[in-house]
Amino acid sequence: MKKIITLLILITSFAACRNRDQNLTADIEIPVSVQELSLRSIEEYVNTTGTSFPKGEIELKSKIPAAYFLEKNPQTGRLWQLGDRVRAGAIIARLEDEEYVNSVQMETNQLNLELMETELRKQESLYEKGGVTLKELKTAGINYENAKTTVINSKLKLQKTRVISPIEGVIVDLPYYTQGTETASGVTIAKIMDYRTMYMDVRLPEKYISVIKPGQEVRLTNYTIPGDTIAGTITQLSPAIEADTRTFKGTINIDNSGFLLRPGMFVKADIVTRRKDSVIVIPKNIILSRQRGKTVFVIDRGIAVERIVETGLENLTDVEIIRGLEKNERVVTGGFETLSNRSKVKIII
Repeated sequence: MKKIITLLILITSFAACRNRDQNLTADIEIPVSVQELSLRSIEEYVNTTGTSFPKGEIELKSKIPAAYFLEKNPQTGRLWQLGDRVRAGAIIARLEDEEYVNSVQMETNQLNLELMETELRKQESLYEKGGVTLKELKTAGINYENAKTTVINSKLKLQKTRVISPIEGVIVDLPYYTQGTETASGVTIAKIMDYRTMYMDVRLPEKYISVIKPGQEVRLTNYTIPGDTIAGTITQLSPAIEADTRTFKGTINIDNSGFLLRPGMFVKADIVTRRKDSVIVIPKNIILSRQRGKTVFVIDRGIAVERIVETGLENLTDVEIIRGLEKNERVVTGGFETLSNRSKVKIII
């Protein structure tokens, strides 16, 4: 009888200790971080990479052998340098050759043009009065046109003595020549790029050929400008798939008005294929895969409640919630790994 009583006492004591342990465990609050849900936008995009190239690029070369003189930048007052911005029509260098200029005979040709114009007006007046024949009038007209052509050709020849930029841009190459050095015809004087607008060619996987379309927005980034995103647009898409790579070619036009990108930079591009506004969006990494479906933890009066959700659009970081969550609810974004359904929690953030 004593043994039975002793056994009952031991069982009762063990049960009491177990109940105390369970109560202690039940009272533990797990620290978590939460996010209050609000309506916002989400974009689904295709990632790709490529190299940026300028839309405008020109290499200025000397067209005659002559003495080289680099001109001054009118904005700075010093000789042109690498990185200087150039306006269309700016003179980069002079090529001086007195013998060449004399051979053009610009003044003589201009005087002859004036003479031929006077003669033509005279013939026109006489023809109206019947003083000359139509043939004589036409001959005067031909002489005038020939003189005008000669003057135009003379001006074109003289333009060869000045190296002028036909585009607005930035000097990216400026070979050094000593002032007054005799340079040969065809040598590079300067290279100018206009990269306010740029483009990049990309190769896209075959599976996206029905998803990516001209006109879609593109977000572009580079590791040298981590805090900035540059806008672009899909402008061209090839309808053909390359058999070797199973990809198709596309072209992206880049608005680089802030000059953040430089020619030749490696660029990451996110092509926006779909977008939704005013929807519930949560971080993608807080969704748990359970046997009964995708779940997240929602805070309800200090308790973490596991909730089944249905998802929609998604990208690398975020996902749209179609069903299962409501605006202003709080979801657990940190510490959810150790939670179970109806765990007590302590919100730390």
